[in-house]
Amino acid sequence: MRAIISDIHGNIEALTAVMDDIRRHGVTEIFCLGDVVGYGPNPRECVDVVMGFNMVLLGNHDQGALYDPEGFNPTAEKAIFWTRDQLENSHEKPEDRQRRWDFLNERPRSHREGNLLFVHGSARNPLNEYVFPDDIFNNRKMDQIFNRVDQYCFQGHTHVPGVFIEGGKGGPFEFKVPEEHQYEIHLDEHRSLVNVGSVGQPRDGDWRSCYVIQDGTTLYYRRVEYDIESTIGKIYAVPQLENFLGDRLREGR
Repeated sequence: MRAIISDIHGNIEALTAVMDDIRRHGVTEIFCLGDVVGYGPNPRECVDVVMGFNMVLLGNHDQGALYDPEGFNPTAEKAIFWTRDQLENSHEKPEDRQRRWDFLNERPRSHREGNLLFVHGSARNPLNEYVFPDDIFNNRKMDQIFNRVDQYCFQGHTHVPGVFIEGGKGGPFEFKVPEEHQYEIHLDEHRSLVNVGSVGQPRDGDWRSCYVIQDGTTLYYRRVEYDIESTIGKIYAVPQLENFLGDRLREGR
């Protein structure tokens, strides 16, 4: 079995809780779809954890920390510059700082295994394109994305978990919400886009961390509680991280 996680965003409390949950389920591989850093107060610690994973992709916030951020709102941009400073100027051995930079700089934008594609954003734009549930009504966009998928594509970026299915019931595209299927979704012959949700900053109205365990063509969506108030307190203590970034964690928005 494989755990697929995404969008940690510097939230070490959430990542630690998810790692504990993963260890209890006989998982043999861990894939991360990017955005290890950004928004959250513990970028260094989160990078150190994911360096032990089997596969880690580059996310748009990871890229923003490496280079000049583009397309970020003022709150996110300020957080990215603070994150970069944390990675560059920690009171650690120079080789430890360089090891993290080298790791992030070497991350690929996509990964393929047979008929499986792994991206941060979308098959069309692996780094930056959002695919939201309402996009099932945007036939042109969805056609162009699905045409780049052999069978199944795993993605993050929106922080909204669920499965897009080509040729679903009631229209050309369907979106399955995990809780409406008891958090267990079976993939079939239809091409599908799987959003695994967010570990560090869920945005589907549920504050708990979200990730997926893949067992063949069966997906188990996991929701994991963590010490959210500790994370919020650390965000409040950093002037460059706006309080809003902590407040939204309570609401899952």
